Amino acid sequence: MDEYNRFVDWDKMDVTVQSQDAKELTCTEFQELKQLARQGYWAKNHSLRARVYHKLISNIPCRTVTPDANVYRDIVVKIVGKRNSSSLPLPEFVDNSLVPTYCLNAEGVGAVRKIILCIANQFPDISFCPALPSVVALLLHYSTDEAECFEQVCRILACNDPSKRLIDQTFLAFESSCMTFGDLVNKYCQAAHKLMVAVSEDVLEVYSDWQRWLFGELPMVYIARVFDVFLVEGYKVLYRVALALLKFFHKVRAGQPLESESIQQDIRAFVRDIAKSVSPERLLEKAFAIRLFSRKEIQLLQMANEKALQQKGITVKQKRQNVHLAVHAENFKSEIVSVKEMRDIWSWIPERFALCQPLLLFTTLEHGCSLSRFYSHSEGHEPTLLLIKTTAKEVCGAYLSTDWSERRRGGNKLSFFGTGECFVFRLQPEVERYEWVIIKHPELATTGSEPENHTSPASSTLSSSSVPSDRLSPFLSARHFNLPSKTASMFMAGSSECIIIGGGDGQALYLDADLNHGRTSHCNTFNNQPLCSESFQISVLEVWGFRD
Repeated sequence: MDEYNRFVDWDKMDVTVQSQDAKELTCTEFQELKQLARQGYWAKNHSLRARVYHKLISNIPCRTVTPDANVYRDIVVKIVGKRNSSSLPLPEFVDNSLVPTYCLNAEGVGAVRKIILCIANQFPDISFCPALPSVVALLLHYSTDEAECFEQVCRILACNDPSKRLIDQTFLAFESSCMTFGDLVNKYCQAAHKLMVAVSEDVLEVYSDWQRWLFGELPMVYIARVFDVFLVEGYKVLYRVALALLKFFHKVRAGQPLESESIQQDIRAFVRDIAKSVSPERLLEKAFAIRLFSRKEIQLLQMANEKALQQKGITVKQKRQNVHLAVHAENFKSEIVSVKEMRDIWSWIPERFALCQPLLLFTTLEHGCSLSRFYSHSEGHEPTLLLIKTTAKEVCGAYLSTDWSERRRGGNKLSFFGTGECFVFRLQPEVERYEWVIIKHPELATTGSEPENHTSPASSTLSSSSVPSDRLSPFLSARHFNLPSKTASMFMAGSSECIIIGGGDGQALYLDADLNHGRTSHCNTFNNQPLCSESFQISVLEVWGFRD
């Protein structure tokens, strides 16, 4: 069909789609390229896509010494020898990944393994790269020979632009990306996340599959469209598409019984057969409709997750910790929640803290109903988990991202602080979690606090100096909080006389200094469901920290 047909089995390709004419690409402006990539401008012409790929990949900034086509020609015979290319063993760093054929012919299938072995020879620093077989197989479609494909993949791997992340090459980078994806699911796919928690033994294990959905299970036509945009926009596109896949899975399968023994297998099967329910255009449309965090904020989240893994000594592949193991039944004892309920809460918290175990810091049953003792036992711990059981058997609580010692910045006055990772939840009478904790009614604090003393989020809540460097929070941008003014919305507050923990939709949880009574704002509802009674008596209150 053209000069790029050597490795393609055209009998398996949709020729009617691939043979349509398209004009040569002449634009170089990023915004225009982005629009054309999203629209699939070069998706319908095999030769044009090949030329566009070459142009985009040749513009990737690389290390000074990056292996090229000539290097491949020099080493391939020495490395492969006379062995049958179709049975060549793959290096350990691909982690038994699927080697997709993507409509390649027999020569192409063998070439994938040869190229991967030569890459392993030239990149000894790669320790974990399960996406590599898929990338090589895809780029073979758009290469005139093996050496050309080798050079293109090497340029992607050798990218040295710190702001342009492409393919994970270490277990630390891969694992932290899985944790980051879990955090994003928690924020943007709450209905799907709730399903994962309900039907899977380990939700983190499910999310560790996210790259496999893209680089392994997704059919050729789909991954090629994703790769079009990926080469222009970078890594963030992969998160978008994986989130969209999960949203579609939940929409199609919600309420249906599992078709296999695990949700993992069901998602993989859904992605493999996605053509039955979602077109490539609809998938990308859904992906780009998600109002995702900025690239910088995702990078901050990734850094925080990497640091948490390093602190745990998890830098090489090992058996993944089951999220349920973080709450050991034999060591856990609460007067408010069961082990199962605590495990549910654990599935909501940021992934970097899900590696820890719960540690009881304060309970009114042991330490009494004193706000000063509440502070003394809670300070020095970040984050913390607040649990409340009322005399009416209601159970609610909050995940609080910031150390309570931050309240001291306001002296004896009510001081506001916290980050957008805070959230409130209800466990009884039914389970519900609510995000973006915001205090919109500071007038609740009527016990000696002056409204004009409220610290503005611009100077405190969103200040990076208020977040310790080892507890990096990515949610520091005011645009994500939809703040109506600099003094109208906060997250958590404390003084010697009260505690206020905010919630979305104009509601707040208020606790008196004696920790016996509490109330919520009169308009405190989520979907017409109150967090708890408007006025309530506290039966038990507990504060939990996170132990390494």
